[in-house]
Amino acid sequence: MPESSTGELAREQKYVAALYERLDVLRERTRGQLDAVLAQGASGTHQNRSERDSFAGMYAQRLARLWAVENGLCFGRLDFAPDSGAEESRLYIGRIGLSDDDQHRLLIDWRAPVAQPFYRATPAAPMGLTRRRHLHTRGRKVTAIDDDLLDLDGLTDADLASLNGEAALLAALGEKRTGRMRDIVATIQAEQDKIIRSDLNGVLVVQGGPGTGKTVVALHRAAYLLYTYRERLERRGVLILGPNPTFLRYIEQVLPSLGETDVLLSTVGELYPGVTATREEPPEVAAIKGGIAMADVIARAVRDRQRMPRTPVEIKLDKFTLRLDRQTLEAARSKAGRSRRPHNQARAVFVRHLLTALTRQAARHLGRANLDEADFADLREDLRTEEPVRVALNRLWPYLTPQQLLIGLFTDRDRMAAAGLDARECDLLLREPPRAGEKPGENWWSVADVPLLDEAAELLGDIDEGVLRAARRAEQERAERIAYAREVLELTGLADIMDAERFAERQQAEDTYLTTAERAARDRTWAFGHVIVDEAQELSEMAWRMVMRRIPSRSMTIVGDIAQTGSAAGTASWARVLDPYVAGRWREEHLSVNYRTPAELMEVAARVLDLVSPGLKAPESVRETGERPWALRVASTAEVGPVVAAEVVEEGRLVVVAPAGMTGEIGAAVRAAVPEAAVGPGPAALDAPVAVLSVTEAKGLEFDSVIVVEPGRILRESPRGPSDLYVALTRATSRLGVVHVEELPEVLNGLERR
Repeated sequence: MPESSTGELAREQKYVAALYERLDVLRERTRGQLDAVLAQGASGTHQNRSERDSFAGMYAQRLARLWAVENGLCFGRLDFAPDSGAEESRLYIGRIGLSDDDQHRLLIDWRAPVAQPFYRATPAAPMGLTRRRHLHTRGRKVTAIDDDLLDLDGLTDADLASLNGEAALLAALGEKRTGRMRDIVATIQAEQDKIIRSDLNGVLVVQGGPGTGKTVVALHRAAYLLYTYRERLERRGVLILGPNPTFLRYIEQVLPSLGETDVLLSTVGELYPGVTATREEPPEVAAIKGGIAMADVIARAVRDRQRMPRTPVEIKLDKFTLRLDRQTLEAARSKAGRSRRPHNQARAVFVRHLLTALTRQAARHLGRANLDEADFADLREDLRTEEPVRVALNRLWPYLTPQQLLIGLFTDRDRMAAAGLDARECDLLLREPPRAGEKPGENWWSVADVPLLDEAAELLGDIDEGVLRAARRAEQERAERIAYAREVLELTGLADIMDAERFAERQQAEDTYLTTAERAARDRTWAFGHVIVDEAQELSEMAWRMVMRRIPSRSMTIVGDIAQTGSAAGTASWARVLDPYVAGRWREEHLSVNYRTPAELMEVAARVLDLVSPGLKAPESVRETGERPWALRVASTAEVGPVVAAEVVEEGRLVVVAPAGMTGEIGAAVRAAVPEAAVGPGPAALDAPVAVLSVTEAKGLEFDSVIVVEPGRILRESPRGPSDLYVALTRATSRLGVVHVEELPEVLNGLERR
């Protein structure tokens, strides 16, 4: 390394070391503030405790952010021309902003407006810069520096003597994959930065092909919005929806590394509290459940449970029989309907009307037709608690949970027909009910069921009796805690010193406070400040209804690629899914440069893209690797294992993408040759050197090498075969191979034969 470069490296190392010293000071200071607040305990008034929890949460969050930015704290430097008008001639750019005790800026947060030239400046439009420097670090050590020269005339002789020029972006692209997505904060490109810094309000659609950085742009946008609009977003939070749990695990480290630790990551299948949808179901079933017509089906299913019998209802008590005729029942239902309340709340109106009618009948039977108001209320309450009366009222207008409604619907052909489903749909949707005494768990609900549960919850509303039971349960638990606290104090000899009730409250208050993300995850009705939907083309129309309930302000970032739609319930048009909610109020940006997939691979994928739609254009790759995609025909799937084993490289990650119905068979063959291989989605698929996944499971992920097995079956068997094959062929950052037993599809005939 030239002496000038060595000197520059040493100077940058000295500055970065000082930044880490400052970071350590702030961590220690924040830790002390948190400890001081926690030491106060839960004593004092309710307001005192509330303030204590608020401060504890604030300091804990700040401490988490300070620890999250340890790696790559500082990654850039801006040198401004003397006539640029900048307040300072040199600024360092990093993951967070740092100042000394005198409020002198030591490090600029990458999201700050003054940092924009780091991403947007070009020689044609230098934005006042003479040089942009990239700092490469490992741990707390600066390992290399790269310079982009933006104004040669503005550089001094000393500057010219210290130039370095390796391209930071291409260096980052060439690194091996780790099984987790990394941030791109040091290499954001101008077209990406424009989208990241787009205004908070309204719906922004980011359309981009494979490898264009849609996901990392969306994640950096979340970090930017939280930084720029923190007061508006911190209280309501940000929701990021991904296509599957493996994808969320893949991206989970990005936002913490950018200093943001309180964003809710979720899938559609996890968006209904208390339900985790894991059951697989056929594409044609998912397509029916995802169609917008299911909203009317659910509404009719609710109304069907309010249907009045055609014959009078008789309620036999010990001394007499009460009778509810058709006219009385219809009047009660009409009154409940006019209340415009959800089903479970409207039940109170329905029941109140019928109880009044029953009380009048009972008074006549008892020869007490002229009861005063107090006696009438007493008799009414007596009737309400009679078992036959309660059974009759529950049968006429039952309390329902969303789970009960859907189980009752999908296990009964007559109810499905009454709700408007045709014979074919009833055949596809009909299911066996849960066994007696068994509650439907994770294996009962599919991802397509979750939006239907959410729709049912909107129409049913809360169950009042459940709330009352919960309140009684909470009071009982409180009494048990106090009794336990009293025992502890007596055993320790502290009963005369400390009150048992206060001791119990203090122990409960010491539980970990709930973050915004945790509170939002528990509350189905939570309204977020901003919602980001990744792989948005896969959402069904019913899923969009559920998502839109979470964001009344319609502040959203939607990223996806229509060409990659694989779900039978997915969309082929952004306008189709968005116009019902924000017609004329959404804007679209395009990402056109492929930073991930080499040109050799995109040449193959582009031919498949023509099968999706001849008018679609593949993104342009920025690099070539010299590795030609290949195809190999084998006699049986058992031979796939040795082929995969031969392609494994040290420190790289390889995925085998197979048709959904073959992942088990191919997985067994691969494991026989590579025992540490992972089969199916989950954390192991990200951490193992080799993974076997279906196209759906691999969506949104990237690997160093990809081997696609039986592309012909992917084309035939997937609901949208060309789109799925296009996805499979664009997961690689370096090498691509195709292994097949049957004939290779004509569209892949250009592959190099092995």
